[in-house]
Amino acid sequence: MKACAIMLRLFFCSWLILSFCSPQVSFGQQIYKDRKAPVAARVEDLLKRMTLEEKIDQLQNKASGKTDEIDKIFNGKSYGCTHEMNMSAMDCAQMYHQLQTYMLTKSRLGIPILTAAEGIEGILQNNCTLFPQALAQGSTFNPSLIKKMTEAAGSEAEVIGIHQILSPVLDLARELRWGRVEETYGEDPYLAAEMGIAFINGYQKYRITATPKHFVAHGSPSGGLNCANVSGGERELRSVYMYPFRRVIAETMPLSLMSCYSSYDGIAVAGSPYYMTDILRGELGFKGYVYSDWGSVDRLQTFHHAVATQEDAAKMSLTAGVDLDVDGAYTTLQRMVESGKLDVKYIDQAVRRILTVKFSLGLFENPYGVPEKVKKIVRSNANIAVAKEVADESAILVKNSNNILPLNMDRYKSVAVIGPNSDQAIFGDYSWTERDTKEGTSLLQGLKEVLGKKVVINTAAGCDWWSHDKSHIQEAVKAAAASDIAIVAIGTRSTFLGRSPRYSTAGEGFDLSSLELPGEQEELLKAIKKTGKPMIVVFISGKPLAMPWVKDNADAVLVQWYAGEKQGRTLADILTGAVNPSGRLNVSFPRSTGNSPSFYNHYLTDRNEPFDQPGSPEEPKGHYIFDRPDPLWSFGFGLSYTTFKYNSCIVQDSLMAPTDTIKVTLEVENAGLRDDREVVQLYVVDKVSSVATPIKQLKAFKKVFIKAGQREKVILKVPVTELGLYNEKMKYVVEPGEFDLQIGSASDQIYYHKTITVSR
Repeated sequence: MKACAIMLRLFFCSWLILSFCSPQVSFGQQIYKDRKAPVAARVEDLLKRMTLEEKIDQLQNKASGKTDEIDKIFNGKSYGCTHEMNMSAMDCAQMYHQLQTYMLTKSRLGIPILTAAEGIEGILQNNCTLFPQALAQGSTFNPSLIKKMTEAAGSEAEVIGIHQILSPVLDLARELRWGRVEETYGEDPYLAAEMGIAFINGYQKYRITATPKHFVAHGSPSGGLNCANVSGGERELRSVYMYPFRRVIAETMPLSLMSCYSSYDGIAVAGSPYYMTDILRGELGFKGYVYSDWGSVDRLQTFHHAVATQEDAAKMSLTAGVDLDVDGAYTTLQRMVESGKLDVKYIDQAVRRILTVKFSLGLFENPYGVPEKVKKIVRSNANIAVAKEVADESAILVKNSNNILPLNMDRYKSVAVIGPNSDQAIFGDYSWTERDTKEGTSLLQGLKEVLGKKVVINTAAGCDWWSHDKSHIQEAVKAAAASDIAIVAIGTRSTFLGRSPRYSTAGEGFDLSSLELPGEQEELLKAIKKTGKPMIVVFISGKPLAMPWVKDNADAVLVQWYAGEKQGRTLADILTGAVNPSGRLNVSFPRSTGNSPSFYNHYLTDRNEPFDQPGSPEEPKGHYIFDRPDPLWSFGFGLSYTTFKYNSCIVQDSLMAPTDTIKVTLEVENAGLRDDREVVQLYVVDKVSSVATPIKQLKAFKKVFIKAGQREKVILKVPVTELGLYNEKMKYVVEPGEFDLQIGSASDQIYYHKTITVSR
């Protein structure tokens, strides 16, 4: 009897232990399945039911495949996230519907999976609308239009069943050799923040979380080489690189964010608790989960050599604050926990964050898309019209000698359409198209649509966009000689890295050592110039290049960053006057490779010293003894087919407290003959500061439509807190003193200077 009693007590104790510790035991009411329960309570209830293996699965991305491969791929397991990059929108929608059903019914706890997709220029599924690339979005200077664009793209994601968009890119285009310039909104932190906020708000209209990236300080790699270390100090980190993230996190509260795979000041960011926890969560208040950039965890070992093993890389990144690994390093977590090398609390912390996102998006109740609506919504006429609208507002006219544009087609009986980018639609990286993109309208196609049979169009590529093959230049010369005017399309090319791009001169992983026009494009232009025919240069590119010869010799220059599937029709409409150019440069053009960086918001000490006298090859001077350090075309610049006059400028108060808001009221007149949009810009200069501050900083802008002959009142507001700096002790303060408010149409076209004084 005594032995029996002992056995019963041992059994009872074992039962108690299992009841409270085993995740496979039911605890009565399943709170996590109660949609009315608070999210935090649902998360904790589910977390305590999960095995260690199930938790670690939630910290990983698992690529999807075909519908009939779901069981083979997932094997009854639920993962944190998935992606698919090859299917059509319809096939993907149907597959995701089946996959979510599988997750809810075949995985032990019925945990849905986050479905992620690139969405920088539309959804990365075949047949979705091809919107303009991010650089083109930035040059619109129209955040409300970008919100409209991502609402359209979000409607496509919604019906496909996509719940996480791996965008926007908040990196800054301060190193133009870097191939990923095209993915940014430009060189300015304030513009990037404004565009990023609008972009995210459009997607988050739906049950979608955007994923701002790449945190942090990723876009100025040494030598322009993707992945390379970014040099800089704490003040530059906070003043420049963190600024867009700070505002985007505060104003949109995204549920996810992507780490970068580079290092800042020698510290690999994805393995740094200072960047990924202290700053991101403690200082910036980010509440969501961190999604690793592809390879960023493994690269702690293989690239940065910060650790010796993959296990160490996984531990370093997880404890730093990267919650989900896209590659394979986190498969090592279980054996580290079981061996005592890793505290399970870090796994629980990351799982808690991922589950919170899934519950917050309502995926446990309805993780599905709407496949039956795909044909109606995806790439609809309405969405394509939005893509065209963004393209129309993104193109920048930077030269227009003697108002040769818009073309008066009564004067021209024949037109030569020449150049490597004349008969090719170019979308840039992270679009779903192949190398030879036929899904969009090229410049040549657009001109044929607009001109019809009224004009003879002579065509020849003349050269390609990358090689030194000159053998076809004479074909282009013949086409130009036989025509009344030549339109020459030059620039760069890039396509989706995931689809084996060839001969790319821009895009992820395709960086340039020289910013001169690649290949023989300048030789082509010089040969066309010798024909004596008027020459319009259309620069279609993913980044600015050094083109002083073009500026000096072309009759007109029209810049178009990759502008989506209607890019060619937009160009044709602008060239012929159906659309007025209203884009503005969101990144400055360098005069040469050596004249970079050329961003406008440099320190006062970095340019224009009193003894700088620009030299030339004929008469060298200093500092650049053969040149000058100024940009070829500056940030904010852009011409129009009409003329705007700034008639008045009033600042409400000249004495401001640190808690006040500056209010500037202008009257802008369209003094020309065409209705058009003007971008009114306000820059701030701190006249005297305890640490160096930029020569000027954009702090407000507004794009306004003004009819010909009409005047509009424009109000710009700037919180005085935006005038702050990080002082010697790295504390953010607004120092008392005078500030110069500069109001104009570009960073180098200022019409009003107004002084305000900030009190103590």
